[in-house]
Formats: sequence, structure tokens, C-alpha cells
Amino acid sequence: MLEPSIDALQEKINSKYTLVTLSAMRARQMSETKNPLVDHPFSHKYVGMALEEILAEKLTIADGQKKDSE
Repeated sequence: MLEPSIDALQEKINSKYTLVTLSAMRARQMSETKNPLVDHPFSHKYVGMALEEILAEKLTIADGQKKDSE
């Protein structure tokens, strides 16, 4: 079982494409800075940490971008 679950993540960001893009960009950033936004992440990999940040609402899409719910 993958954590966090895709269902929980899609409650935060409805588009799977946006989830993948956002988490990949953040993972690349973390590989350089080594600074996650969540305290004590469960994942040891950067993509997992980025997904945890999305679930914790520490990482979101910009306000100028359209969300599916709008």
C-alpha cells in the first residue's frame, strides 16, 4: 500500500497530472536543498516527501492556476 493514498491526494489536488508534475518539481528542489516542509516525513525518498507535503497542504498549486473544482 502506498502512502499517502492517491484518493487522499486527489482531495487536495484533483488532477493526477498536476500531482505528478508538482511532486516531481518539488522532489528535484529537495534533492538540492535537503529541506522538507513537513516535520519527520515517513518517506525517505524525495517524491514521497513531496506527496506528504501536498497532503499536509504545505505544498499547493499557485492561485493563478485553475483547479478542477473551480
